[in-house]
Amino acid sequence: MTKGIKFIFLFWLGLLLVGGFALAQEDAKGCKDHPFLSRMPGFYLAECKTTPFEAFDFFDPNSKGKKKTTVEGKKFWIRYYVKKEIYDNHPSALQIIRNHENAVKKIGGQTYSWTEIGGGELHARVIKEGIELWARLFINENGRGYILTLIEKGGMKQEVIADAKTMAADIGTSGKTAIYGIYFDFNKAEVKAESNTALKEIAQLLAQNPKWKIYVVGHTDNVGGFDYNMKLSLQRAEAVVKELVSKYKVEASRLKPLGLGPAAPITSNDSEEGKAKNRRVELVKQ
Repeated sequence: MTKGIKFIFLFWLGLLLVGGFALAQEDAKGCKDHPFLSRMPGFYLAECKTTPFEAFDFFDPNSKGKKKTTVEGKKFWIRYYVKKEIYDNHPSALQIIRNHENAVKKIGGQTYSWTEIGGGELHARVIKEGIELWARLFINENGRGYILTLIEKGGMKQEVIADAKTMAADIGTSGKTAIYGIYFDFNKAEVKAESNTALKEIAQLLAQNPKWKIYVVGHTDNVGGFDYNMKLSLQRAEAVVKELVSKYKVEASRLKPLGLGPAAPITSNDSEEGKAKNRRVELVKQ
């Protein structure tokens, strides 16, 4: 390759590299910050991915990192990288962690973190605006880049709801049936509109068995105080009875609400999956 041709080749290669790097300063198309956590100044959003329902393991801040918790819900994966202008003067891993710790604590959340050679991690949990958010911050390249993995905790949309026939079979066999298609917001007792399918099936069950009287029993997991959960479970059972009576014209005399809180789990509360199964409404034949 002659000197002239080599010069031209290197010149255009340099332009391409500089141009490519400049383009990389812009946020990836369709990507944005999570509304609860803004980015560090001087960073751009390089990649992102959102999954409607996924699971991820976090170190529970309540246990100071001694216990891992699997959380299910809507998943956000966001990768940030430092911009060219501060590449040689970027924040340290500890600086990135402290900034995120302060942001989480400012909105009432809890954190657990550490630093190590080349980076560090932070795990956080916060409840805000009715959303329970778990987050993992993973720092690499000594702070030139970091990844946020976030889960907005929530149940998967239940596509299969037990019908009246299945409920009747369960009650005929064991005297009770568990209903997982009745939904409430976190720490609330108002029945959500998504519960209508399950409520219609309960009403149909009672219409098909006109002599039956039913205990409507609310259950919770073991998160929170015992007395609070007992009260909440009763309020939720009462709300279900109210819906059945007011919207589906079931005779009130056939229904009696009860709340057992965390006192009658059907599986261990040691995992998120177990807790989800224990949060239920049961119909028990009187």
